[in-house]
Amino acid sequence: MSTLTPGFADPVLDAQATFRAVLEAMSRPGRIQRAGTGLRPPAPMMPAAAAVLLALADSGTTLWQDAGTDAEAWLRFHCGAPFAAMPAEAAFVLATGAPPVIADLNAGSEEEPERGATLIVQVAALEEGAGWRLSGPGIEREHRLAVTGLPSDFVAAWARNRGRFPRGVDVILCAGERIAALPRTVAIAEG
Repeated sequence: MSTLTPGFADPVLDAQATFRAVLEAMSRPGRIQRAGTGLRPPAPMMPAAAAVLLALADSGTTLWQDAGTDAEAWLRFHCGAPFAAMPAEAAFVLATGAPPVIADLNAGSEEEPERGATLIVQVAALEEGAGWRLSGPGIEREHRLAVTGLPSDFVAAWARNRGRFPRGVDVILCAGERIAALPRTVAIAEG
């Protein structure tokens, strides 16, 4: 078993900064923000994904992850979140490999759409100005975001997810110390 690495250097200020970065990313879909600077979570977890979970997950939110036993021990220690047996049972789903099928995750209900899961997906790269054409709330006309490392059927799965609105799953993409968000309201068109 590996040694447990530290979480945030300053738990309060770093959690607040990460929360603001996530809030900015969700309110401006496709805009890249920074999170997790200085974090050294266990591999294969990236600093940005670890920071998002440290800021958002707690003892009242269920978590599922595919990063292995070292990551589970690290997240249990630093977040205190209970772990779900399956992705469909979790409020937060961390995918360090191939993400689970969006349609299989908790989409909330008509009465409580805010209970839909947040899928945190690690990707190889994020770049603004190229790739997908994003539109919807928080985007004046169109925003471009290139994402490297998602399955080829992601855009089609996203369209089905968006069709369930107000129910649905929100996605936070993480690459190293960078994040970009796709709230369930955003439309994605191929570049």
